[in-house]
Amino acid sequence: MRDGYEGILRRHAVREAAARTYARALPIVPVRARGLTVEGADGRRYLDCASGAGALVLGHNHPVVLEAIRSVLDSGAPLHAYDLATPVRDAFVTELLRTLPPGLADHARVRFCGPAGTDAVEAALQLVRDATGRTDCTGLTDRTARTEILALAGGQRGVTTVVHQASGDAVEGELCSLWAEFALDAPESGLPKPAGVLLEPVQSDGGVVPVPDDWMRRIRHTTATHSIPLIVDETETGVGRTGAFWAVQHSGVIPDVMVLSKAIGGSLPLSVIVHRDDLDIHQPDAHVSEFRGNQLAMAAGTATLTYVRENDLAGRAADIGARMLGQLGRSVGEFACVGDVRGRGLMIGVEFVGGEGAGTGTGARSGVGAGVAEGARAVAGKGAVTEYQGAFVDRAVESRHKSPSAPTRAAELAAAVQQECLRRGLIVELTGHHANVVRLLPPLTITDEQAGAVLDRLYDAVEAVARGQTGGSGTGSGVGGGSGRTGRADRRFD
Repeated sequence: MRDGYEGILRRHAVREAAARTYARALPIVPVRARGLTVEGADGRRYLDCASGAGALVLGHNHPVVLEAIRSVLDSGAPLHAYDLATPVRDAFVTELLRTLPPGLADHARVRFCGPAGTDAVEAALQLVRDATGRTDCTGLTDRTARTEILALAGGQRGVTTVVHQASGDAVEGELCSLWAEFALDAPESGLPKPAGVLLEPVQSDGGVVPVPDDWMRRIRHTTATHSIPLIVDETETGVGRTGAFWAVQHSGVIPDVMVLSKAIGGSLPLSVIVHRDDLDIHQPDAHVSEFRGNQLAMAAGTATLTYVRENDLAGRAADIGARMLGQLGRSVGEFACVGDVRGRGLMIGVEFVGGEGAGTGTGARSGVGAGVAEGARAVAGKGAVTEYQGAFVDRAVESRHKSPSAPTRAAELAAAVQQECLRRGLIVELTGHHANVVRLLPPLTITDEQAGAVLDRLYDAVEAVARGQTGGSGTGSGVGGGSGRTGRADRRFD
């Protein structure tokens, strides 16, 4: 099996394109999986805290998901049905509407898109453009590549990207809020009134940065005041991940459009947008995909949504996520190379920092949030930011350029930790502007015992990198500042 395993990896590297991402950092050939555990062809077992980038809220091969898929296969039902009405489709829509915030569910329309969340984002932007007759869209999000691509493809259609809060720094966060609200406050801002505003309740790819609930409510008030549809991207935050079934429920905000994907397909490709019925002006064939009706994904999705709802796995995620976050803050948070530990529910990020400011608190975040400074300075040039606030903008810009090697060093540290985690049988992802944040997305079914094992392995990996005791991969030199606590008893999960 060892020869077969190594041969598969060699052929994979030679035959497939350079676009591969996960395979570069994770040389694993998975052959079996159940729940949190993945077994490789080399016989090793891993705890998977990537969970298909959040798609596997019930973990790998959950029994209710497998049973739902088998039932469709055994029934002889068509696996491809375009957008025709089927019992499987009807059951999925019924369960989905049951989980939505009542203020939206009572007046909602469900639209199936292509299998990827990117297609659903494009469909949502097209929806609000057609409904409002306006072209520009504003993205209060770090995950902007999709909207930028759509803007280019749309010819004259534009996109304005505003990063709402790219780090945990309170000053930068307030500047982001001021900038975002100013940009939306047409005509005072001088910017065109957007067709819609897109945001993520937690910036996942941006480094696992939760949106403050009060800020979410302020943006909802601003968009409602100016009749701007609010689009909330719940691609990675939905189905209990953050401790509420949908992350917008933490703030009580009712969006006009929700973008849903990943977990709603129960591990299979599926995406939809849910929107207010008065936005439903699309004609047939608008934004068509031939795979709008994957029956297996709908069946798996129905089983997943139902299981999460009936077993209150969102509440479970809130409880165990808070305990994991607290434990990480007390353990790995004491190392100088760790700039922040943050998250919501079972969406957790450990940010690594480099350079001379490492370990000195929010001011040392390796420039992760400094991109907002440039935009805020542009707004300040229009007189939208006071002289006092502008001083903080200057400080942020200066901080970004003070240690240009810091982001690179931070990324190296995070990559080294990822490899040390893998050596210990733990799969984690990297995210953030500089790929300097280790992200944990364990399934909502994780047990207390498994959570303890995840925390132990992550701590050992961070300690090895911080003390320069890596196993041949990583930075090869320590960054100091460790807590010195290595006993298991000090890190008991409770």
